[in-house]
Formats: sequence, C-alpha cells, structure tokens
Amino acid sequence: METDFYKTLGVSPEAAAEEIKKAYRKLAMKYHPDKNQGDKAAEEKFKSAAEAYEILGDLEKRKIYDRYGVAGLKDSGYSGPGNFDDIFSSFGDIFGDMFGGRPRQRHQGNIPGNDLRYDLGISFMDAVHGAEKEIELTRRETCWTCDGTGLRPGHKPATCATCKGHGQVVHAQGFFRVQTACPKCHGEGTIITEPCNDCLGEGLVRKTKKVSLKIPAGIDTGARMRLRGEGEGGRKGGQPGDLYV
Repeated sequence: METDFYKTLGVSPEAAAEEIKKAYRKLAMKYHPDKNQGDKAAEEKFKSAAEAYEILGDLEKRKIYDRYGVAGLKDSGYSGPGNFDDIFSSFGDIFGDMFGGRPRQRHQGNIPGNDLRYDLGISFMDAVHGAEKEIELTRRETCWTCDGTGLRPGHKPATCATCKGHGQVVHAQGFFRVQTACPKCHGEGTIITEPCNDCLGEGLVRKTKKVSLKIPAGIDTGARMRLRGEGEGGRKGGQPGDLYV
C-alpha cells in the first residue's frame, strides 16, 4: 500500500505550507528520539514524519507527489528517507528552533565593541533650557599597539588545534550531533600564541576619558541620548560601540 504523506502528517492535500510545517514540528516534538529513548515505534514515527515533510515541505517534490505519487518521485531521483544525520542536517531550521537554536557561527573578521550606559542626573532648569555637560567614564578602547588584534606586532595567530580552525566542535547526543563554539578559541578558529604586550592579547585597553554632550531643551524625564562611537572599542578592525546617556 502506497504511503500517504498527508495522512502521515495529519493534514489535508489542500494544506498550506505553513500548516504542513506546523504539523511536522508537532510530530517531531512528540516522537523525537531524545524524548523517547529506546522506543522503536516512536523512532519509526519520527522518521516517517521526517520523510513526509521532506516531500511536502518541498514545493517541487510536492507537485510531483500530488500528480504521480511515490512512483513519480522515484522516477525523478528520490531514493527514500536517509539516516538520522540526513534528517537533522536537512531540517536544521526546524530543529534549531525547537532544540536550543542554531549553532553559533565563528567570528568572521571585525568584532564590534560593546555599547555602554551612563546614568546622568540633571536639574529641572537644565531639562527645560538645555545644557552642555561633560562626563568622565572608564571604558575599554581599541589597543593602538596591535590595532585590536591582540597580537604582538609582526606575528600571526595560530590555527586552533581543537577545532582545526573551524571555530566549532561537534558533540554526539543521542541520535544526533550538536555543534557548539569551540571552548579553546571561543569560536574564532585561531589562537593567539604571541600576545601584545600592552593589552595582553585582549585587543582592548582600559582608559578613562571625558565625553562632552549637549542636552536639548525640553528633554523628557528618563530619556536617553545616543552618542555614536563612544562605547567600547572594537577588535580586529571592528567599529566601536555606542554610549547611551
């Protein structure tokens, strides 16, 4: 008897793409291997739901299935469901949403600085008429010696041996694999073996600076002003963050 993929997901042949996706998510949650360890029946239902979604979640495959059935899919090159690795790699967007989010990507190039917040109290008259203020804050700025790379001038970073430069490591959990940021290089793929003497490899140095700002007349209580580029410095050529006062 030919498989009815619509029946497998519990939707009608007229179901919209979003309805099909929701139905699959519901079944995947219910029969997921990690929630039903050792349950062969649940495992089969999970795989059946994945196969059904592989067809009905793909517009072209769904058209072929609707017109010619499973036989038409096979004629077009479809070979049936794969193993668990295939299932999880094919539906990374769905499983990423349900089971902890997508894997973190390694840092690529520039790393922007963090935003900062400074609480400033002003008088009623300053709020009414406006005023110019000067604040002093301590923040981390881009190291001038290494230009934020954290490296001693003239040296290059080494490829991380733990992740082989990928910035991610893979852990086996039950029936599937989970990618996480490499704990050794923190997702960057490289290691600083010759750190800058001034910032000790951080790419940032702590400095105290005075910042001037103009408070507009009639500013509301609790309002915040954004000073672009007055936050913490960036690393590896990244832009500085902003300061919110």
